Amino acid sequence: MMDRYKIPRTKELEFGGPLGAMILIFLMPATVFYLLLTCRTEQASVLNFPPPLPPLSTLWSPHTFLLLLAWVGLQAALYMLPMGKVTEGIVLRDKSRLQYRINAFHAMGVTALVVGAGLAAGLRLSYIYDHFLQFAFSALLLAFGLSFLLYFKSLFAPETTLAPGGNSGNPIYDFFMGHELNPRIGSFDLKYFCELRPGLLGWALVNMAMLMKETELRGSPSLAMLLVNAFQLLYVVDALWNEEAILTTMDIVHDGFGFMLVFGDLAWVPFTYSLQAYFLVNHPQKLSLTMAVGILLLNGLGYCIFRSANSQKNTFRRNPNDPRVTGLKTIPTATGRRLLVSGWWGFVRHPNYLGDIIMALAWSLPCGLTHVLPYFYVFYFTMLLIHREARDEHQCLRKYGLAWQEYCRRVPYRIFPYLY
Repeated sequence: MMDRYKIPRTKELEFGGPLGAMILIFLMPATVFYLLLTCRTEQASVLNFPPPLPPLSTLWSPHTFLLLLAWVGLQAALYMLPMGKVTEGIVLRDKSRLQYRINAFHAMGVTALVVGAGLAAGLRLSYIYDHFLQFAFSALLLAFGLSFLLYFKSLFAPETTLAPGGNSGNPIYDFFMGHELNPRIGSFDLKYFCELRPGLLGWALVNMAMLMKETELRGSPSLAMLLVNAFQLLYVVDALWNEEAILTTMDIVHDGFGFMLVFGDLAWVPFTYSLQAYFLVNHPQKLSLTMAVGILLLNGLGYCIFRSANSQKNTFRRNPNDPRVTGLKTIPTATGRRLLVSGWWGFVRHPNYLGDIIMALAWSLPCGLTHVLPYFYVFYFTMLLIHREARDEHQCLRKYGLAWQEYCRRVPYRIFPYLY
């Protein structure tokens, strides 16, 4: 009976298969340290390669590693507290549904109180800036350690719980993509926890540390630093407030929990998404009020598109008869579900990605136009979303068939209207 629920072997390999996965396992950490080391130089030029390399022994600090573990432990404890509601995820291959506690926003509030109390007691948050490379190295070690443990655990997991995209039989590829879909220890869902908690909240904490360091150096935070902190904090708060929406994303539904997501959650997000704030500490920028208002409006535009599109999609998924979406045009599919073909989703196929990219540009503009480095996030995130859009298209075509072809005919532009 259970054989029918077994996950078949992964035939379509991504990222260039095992060789590409092996390259990315080394390239991703190398990119993080290249960016951070370059950002520390006076020129902050991406053309100065390689950047000055510190002795390996200076990267390891037991103290920073223990602090990182304490941070992750705090978030894990808050995740387990009986705060917030409990909801069910999508129906899995074996017809079961996992339960998830929705309390990330509560965890953020408690974390803010803890950090605030620490600052009132004399906590020097700029310590994070002073030991940023050591924290990044500790996050790298933690990501590798957790990835190995997850892969070892997955070898003993039931075949019905494996990830559709990480069951190739090649250990390198499956280690990278994630062999098990929803690895849990009891009721503690490791992927769901890491997706929003330690890394995303850590990103906001790092940004605040950069603001505190700039205040120590110059007496007050710059307008550019305030804008970067405000924009990115809004993004984090939005993600945590809309936590339940993550249960229908590709990361949760399709991707296993392997090195790709583990490193992304624990190291890539907090240490590369905060690059603009890190850059501004050593390379201050003066913004006129006119420029600041223009950047503020650009971020507002991006956020409105991003949030409106996601809210429209999530409302329709939860209740197609909701008055807010009943007037939208749809296309029926063979699965019984309907595809939105008007509103934001009739403008382009991925309007939320368009909003994301506009916001990414607004986050980088406070860093001025003299350096390419702060715009890494814009280039990287655009490529990431184009790649993710291609994965989405492939999955949707396989799932909805002719209905998806009709949707693509009626909505020809993927992300950028009249361009792509």
